[in-house]
Amino acid sequence: MVVLKTAQEIALMRQAGRVVAIVLAELKARVAPGVSLMALDELAEKLILQHGALPSFKNYQPKGAPYPFPASICASVNEEVVHGIPGPRKLKEGEIVKLDVGVHYKGYHADSAITVGVGNISPRAQRLIETTQECLAAAIAAARKGNRFGDIGAAIQRVAESKGYAVVHQYASHGVGRELHEGFGLPNTGQAERGMLLRPGLTIALEPMINEGRAETKVKKDGWTVVTIDGKLSAQFEHTIAITDGEAEILTKLD
Repeated sequence: MVVLKTAQEIALMRQAGRVVAIVLAELKARVAPGVSLMALDELAEKLILQHGALPSFKNYQPKGAPYPFPASICASVNEEVVHGIPGPRKLKEGEIVKLDVGVHYKGYHADSAITVGVGNISPRAQRLIETTQECLAAAIAAARKGNRFGDIGAAIQRVAESKGYAVVHQYASHGVGRELHEGFGLPNTGQAERGMLLRPGLTIALEPMINEGRAETKVKKDGWTVVTIDGKLSAQFEHTIAITDGEAEILTKLD
């Protein structure tokens, strides 16, 4: 079901999104060689609670998941695409880490993700990160009243494939609001002028996941962590947005 939000609901999502943005900024500043993923998770949970919110991901169990997600953030390194479970693993120089944060505040969720280089990274890794940022920017620009889902997917696909990368198609952007995954999935590939019409009040977590190699993925034995099928690098960026009468409003960024 597609849920359109009132101005009051979007205001609450904006507050949730601000907490997400604060947490991600702190996590990004802490990323360094020798820092454990568990330490980043503990910091994130502490900050979320300090702001009067709850971590959306902790104990979340969507249909098909083998058990509830055991952490407050997703932390996915190198070939790990998404849904990585933070543990004792320590980051190493040259790696890239995807940090995905969801916050539940006064009944509403917001969700955002970044990819961060650990210390000095290779030009190849930096190019992948920058291209994935471009994909998200193109998706946000296409997320306008009167456009359709396919316009967003086509924009992501056009940027990624023009640089020689593949778009993950097994996982998608999604509706977000009263539920973390609310109402629909929005493919990160598509054909322009196809799919559902975008209307003001629609809130979406746009999250292109871009692979250095093939688009296909698989799930590790832990039942959650998604990795590239060929072991090559993957990057992810995400913002929660609201469709308006003009440009989309990004709800998960600092002022």
